[in-house]
Amino acid sequence: LFLMPMSLADDQSFTPESIIKKTTEQVLDRLKRDKETLQDNPGEMFRLVSDLIFPHFDFGVMSRFVMGATWKSLSDEKKQEFADHFRRLLVRTYASALLEFSDQEIRYVPSENKGKGRTAKVLQQIDTGSGEPMIISYRLHNRNSDWKVYDVSVSGVSLVKTYRASFQSITESQGVDALIESLKNKNQQYGNP
Repeated sequence: LFLMPMSLADDQSFTPESIIKKTTEQVLDRLKRDKETLQDNPGEMFRLVSDLIFPHFDFGVMSRFVMGATWKSLSDEKKQEFADHFRRLLVRTYASALLEFSDQEIRYVPSENKGKGRTAKVLQQIDTGSGEPMIISYRLHNRNSDWKVYDVSVSGVSLVKTYRASFQSITESQGVDALIESLKNKNQQYGNP
């Protein structure tokens, strides 16, 4: 649920928490206003995620973390190819998750880190209506005065760690090319964003 328009990214006075709050409000407004259009046209939803959310994710860091020790052995071309297909997978994942969102209340859990260091964590609590709330944790780092997300956890499950375990088993048994081919095929099968 993380969106950040360029005007906010360029404003030094925004903390990671205030950026996520404002941009979450904007994406929810867009979802409420255009939900039917976005559901009927996956390409529009992919574009929304690609254009508004993901420019503020650090895919270089995420790709390196996900690939672990294997990353160092890859050529620059293979690194770029993997990062491209991994990004497309995440676009689809985010687009699907956003379409499932329906007016749940979002609260922010106070954080000890106010974004004055080089890293920050912002916690959203989403009421699911069925018992335990869902906690979304955004881990950000500050690169060149620009806050970028490098991991997202949902109810304690890290996106980066989950993909790392899954991808590691494929690369160990079948190799990096098989992993990239698998990502490529999935992206094509479900509509290449």
